[in-house]
Amino acid sequence: MKPMQTGNKDLMVLAVMNKREFNSLEDERLGWACTEPTFSQIRAKDMAVKAKVISDLSEGQRALCMFRVFYGHAKNSEMEYYGWISHLLQNPDMWSGVMSGLSFFGDMKMSRLLEETKEVLETRNRRLGLEWKDAVITDLDRDKELNAEVERLYRRFQLVSTASLKAIAAHIRANADEFVRFEE
Repeated sequence: MKPMQTGNKDLMVLAVMNKREFNSLEDERLGWACTEPTFSQIRAKDMAVKAKVISDLSEGQRALCMFRVFYGHAKNSEMEYYGWISHLLQNPDMWSGVMSGLSFFGDMKMSRLLEETKEVLETRNRRLGLEWKDAVITDLDRDKELNAEVERLYRRFQLVSTASLKAIAAHIRANADEFVRFEE
């Protein structure tokens, strides 16, 4: 699949694939395929370029990209989940983008989980006099209470994310022209 710029005013970046491929992709893979053209434009670029490319996307594309940024980095382990939630909270625009994306897709379960995770981490930070920038993934090795909380939250994340991926894929399938240009 190749990226494609449409001729519309938003210069939306669309994935290009045939209908058979589109219909055969599993939920998680469909979201990845629809964001890859955008990510290929921003990978290893500075924040100004990333912000410009993201701002040129449609609302649905932006929501999908912000979810994928979070999910793709947080899905592999408790440590990565903790690290990425902390990273997002250190960058309020990114946190807001992820939360707006979840709202766009009507994903209240994931939204509530991320808010709960934020609350747990904020409480710990206040108790220890820490800021978001102080978070490092090895905190989980040194703080047994934090480790237990993050493990619990990460297990829920794994369950909730399945429903998130399904809802997002359903939105993509119902609004394919916002994400994909079909080849003949």
